[in-house]
Amino acid sequence: MVRPGQDIAALIGDAMVQSGRWPRTGDVVVVAQKIVSKAEGRCVDLATVTPSRRALEMAAEIGKDARLVEVILGESVRIVRRRPGLVIAEHRLGFVMANAGVDQSNVAPADGTDCVLLLPRDPDGSAKALRARLADRFGVEVAVVVNDSFGRAWRQGTVGVAIGAAGLPSLIDLRGRPDLFGRVLETSLLGFADEIAAAASLVMGQADEACPVVLVRGAEWSAPANPAAALVRPAAEDLFR
Repeated sequence: MVRPGQDIAALIGDAMVQSGRWPRTGDVVVVAQKIVSKAEGRCVDLATVTPSRRALEMAAEIGKDARLVEVILGESVRIVRRRPGLVIAEHRLGFVMANAGVDQSNVAPADGTDCVLLLPRDPDGSAKALRARLADRFGVEVAVVVNDSFGRAWRQGTVGVAIGAAGLPSLIDLRGRPDLFGRVLETSLLGFADEIAAAASLVMGQADEACPVVLVRGAEWSAPANPAAALVRPAAEDLFR
């Protein structure tokens, strides 16, 4: 159980050594957002939150704790949709997601507090720092993906997506390349980091599996690295916001 202020680079490195899974150049280390947020102290005790009038009104409308709603509003730049039991918000980092990423699952109460967990302030920066620490320790260049679970607008179920990345191309532009029959691709953009995050989620699980780090081996790419921020569709190109 990761606590605020703990060094997750050291924890992950120790686990690699103890398990005999030493990283190799080209591996991808996928890390659950929750342990990154916990280590960075991104916990808010709801007892310290005073709801605004807007939060009180929204809480009455959707049936959520007004203090939780206040935290959601603080992490959001816009409320996209809401109904009883559900808030879809645009997070300040551009992600459109339930509750602006504010989460209570797998967050253990500490000393009687009622805590919620926020996303890291800079997930790409968190991935970059972790990558550098692992490179220093093991002498190899690995990529790092910070993974979170997102719902999808037109499909049931959550999947793992990349909210932070370093050392790999989060988005690969395939436009101009030929398909199997020589037809030039005109619109194809590959969410490469999301595909890796989704694959890792099959091992991480979503409930009590307690597996917050996955080592991915065998993924290949030739495109230049770019951060997970590149995966956020610009508002001007989004037909559904």
